[in-house]
Amino acid sequence: MFKNWLKIAFINYKKNWLSTIINVFGLSLGLCIFLLVFINWQDEKSYEQWVPNKENIYLVENSGKVFGTMSVSSFPELSVTTQKYDEIEDYTLLNNWGKMKISSEGKSVYVSSGMSVSSIFSFLAIEKIAGDLSHALDNENQIALSEQTAKQLFGDEYLKSLGKSIKKDDDGKVFTVSAIYKMPAEKTVFKPEFMIRMPGLKEANQWTNYSYTGFFRLKPGTDPKIVEDKITKDMLREDAITAKKWGYEADNSLKVILTRIDKMRLDAAGFGIEKGDKKSILIMLGLSVLILVLSAINLVNLKTAQAAQRAKEVGVRKALGTSKGKLVFQFWLETFVICLVAYFVAFCMIELLLPKFNTFLNKEIKLDDFRIFLLSGLFLFVFSLFAGVLPALYLSNFKPINTLKGNFARSKSGVWLRNSILTIQLIISSFFIICSVIIHSQVKHMMNKELGFKGDQVLSVQFKKQNRQEKDFNLKKYLRTKDELKRIAGVVDVTGSMSEIGIGMRNTSITKYAADTTKMLENVMVGGIDENYFNFYKIKMASGRDLDWKKASDTINGAVVNEIFAKKMGWNDQQALGKELKTGWEENKNYKIIGVVKDFYINGVSQPVTPAVFFNYNRNWAKNQMDGVQIKLSKNDIDGTITRIRDFWMKEVDEGYPFDYSFVDKNFQKTFQKFENQKILFSVLNIVVLAVALLGLFSLSSLLIEQKLKDVAIKKTLGADEKTIVWDLTKKFLIITVVAVILSFPLGYYAMNEWLKDFAYRIDMPWFPYVLSLILLLLLTFAVVSIKAIKATKLNLVKFLKYE
Repeated sequence: MFKNWLKIAFINYKKNWLSTIINVFGLSLGLCIFLLVFINWQDEKSYEQWVPNKENIYLVENSGKVFGTMSVSSFPELSVTTQKYDEIEDYTLLNNWGKMKISSEGKSVYVSSGMSVSSIFSFLAIEKIAGDLSHALDNENQIALSEQTAKQLFGDEYLKSLGKSIKKDDDGKVFTVSAIYKMPAEKTVFKPEFMIRMPGLKEANQWTNYSYTGFFRLKPGTDPKIVEDKITKDMLREDAITAKKWGYEADNSLKVILTRIDKMRLDAAGFGIEKGDKKSILIMLGLSVLILVLSAINLVNLKTAQAAQRAKEVGVRKALGTSKGKLVFQFWLETFVICLVAYFVAFCMIELLLPKFNTFLNKEIKLDDFRIFLLSGLFLFVFSLFAGVLPALYLSNFKPINTLKGNFARSKSGVWLRNSILTIQLIISSFFIICSVIIHSQVKHMMNKELGFKGDQVLSVQFKKQNRQEKDFNLKKYLRTKDELKRIAGVVDVTGSMSEIGIGMRNTSITKYAADTTKMLENVMVGGIDENYFNFYKIKMASGRDLDWKKASDTINGAVVNEIFAKKMGWNDQQALGKELKTGWEENKNYKIIGVVKDFYINGVSQPVTPAVFFNYNRNWAKNQMDGVQIKLSKNDIDGTITRIRDFWMKEVDEGYPFDYSFVDKNFQKTFQKFENQKILFSVLNIVVLAVALLGLFSLSSLLIEQKLKDVAIKKTLGADEKTIVWDLTKKFLIITVVAVILSFPLGYYAMNEWLKDFAYRIDMPWFPYVLSLILLLLLTFAVVSIKAIKATKLNLVKFLKYE
């Protein structure tokens, strides 16, 4: 019996070979897209699954109206509350030092990540290779090395490196190797190639000095919400004390948020640690499900459209006593075989596309997790039930008395089912077109927006070699490097600043109006700049003038603010001139506004311009915040100029370090790369959706028009012209298209309105994507259906009328 069912299935596959190929191709494409997105989602969820006791370890985050939500904490917030509350067993904190060079016994290693930490080994149960991890970082002169770093420094004798000296090149400090540990092989954001003890913790006693990434380990069974509430009350109290001391308004919206360590990759309330883009992943997952539904709709629609060919078969078998259950199982089996073939084709596609997908995401996802195959196999079975049971029930419900008399396909129920399914298919297609066009429009709006600066041919290079023990080391290095760079052929100009365009602001402060200290702004960007900064980036003045380094008053207490700062203080550009400011970075000194610059973007165009105060970098603490230079290059021989800068840099500036640089305009472009990626992904998905929908429409229209060939023959015999016949065959599909597109409008509007809320500067909801989707789908529907309709008008009349 089972063998006969398969024979019948393959006979029908061969008979309807076009629809079979379209079904397999559409399902393969849908499954491939869905599985790629699903694999990425599973990859993101796999971070920190290796951590023992992970269900009790929480990232500490802080939220407030002034600074938003940050994934950093203060030292007292962690240490004092651990001692105060029994629910908290322990805490740890860490800071990532980034790339740097360490050396020992004449050999150097350039590491990509070093961390300063406290008690992290027992906290995360990191595996020991050598030494005593429990006392590895008892003092600030000890250093623990990863096994990989130890091998690079000491070779095969790395296990004997305990007690040897390590020099950290950025500040020249010497450490003693106290332990060697093994970095987790699993997915993790913790990848330190060396660890040292966090310096200066005893002096870090400000509750609102959010400088550390901190974690709590709670006692088993503790409700984290209770701990959040308790620490929030402490933070509110301490902020009120600090606000009273410094004369600013306390932030009553402060809130502490605890995020589980194995959930923080996607669910951190703030920026987390290497946080993934959960919203984009879920959007893509939802859209890939829609594509899969579209593929299933194709399958259901084509199977029900083929009902007329199977009606007499069902009638005969029912008349011979076959049960409805057996018929349902047989027809479902035919669908399952198609799904199974599509499943294997989909994995072949994934193997081909995965390298490109990894490059696009900048990841190394591998198809080596058996759970993916298990879950996808289970999903395939459920999907085949969804896609197969409906047409199976539809076919098995044919009544023998009707099917043995004539053609069931002409019944109202059959037509209604096909039309409803086709409408859903076209609604999804229209939805994708609308969303794709709006996303393109928003990203184009961001890319074409006037940025307020000119960053083309500007090279940014950060200093790697530091010496925190030498007074004004950064200042001296900056001035020396700047002078030498200007002598290099092809260098047009050099400047520097504390907060770099495309990278973002580094320091913020409270700023008050000196004449009325109740008028104040919080979270103002502090901008120590070089004298040529505004001219370097072609940033225009809105009123007043630029800082003049030849005037002592300008360099000592002169300030330039941006337009948004003046506006938020309640002044226009002219009224701001001459006003004096009290600042959080130098409370006993007033800064006088001598100019207002046009607003320009530093962080990216998805966020509003931040109020900012700019001043001479060389008159206060800011002089040691000049950690790099920005170099404007001549248009001629850019590659040669970069080579000359590299040679100078590696010999005179950061000897022994690799030369890393970036272009400022490219850095800025990265600030909306996420949205550019969304645009690309949505465009790809849109193409896939249209391809699947149109192939399904073509196959469906082919089947339905073939069922009407006798009608066409009769009309031609009675004198109907080809245009009339083509219009009669296509108008039903065009009416369905119009209805479907109109129904998609509210769905597209709601989805895009929610997406646009992420942008501070957004386009107004345009009307043309909705009109475009209607026109485009009408044209495509007419083109696809008319191909078969025109062919139908060329039929041989004798063939269809010889028995009439």
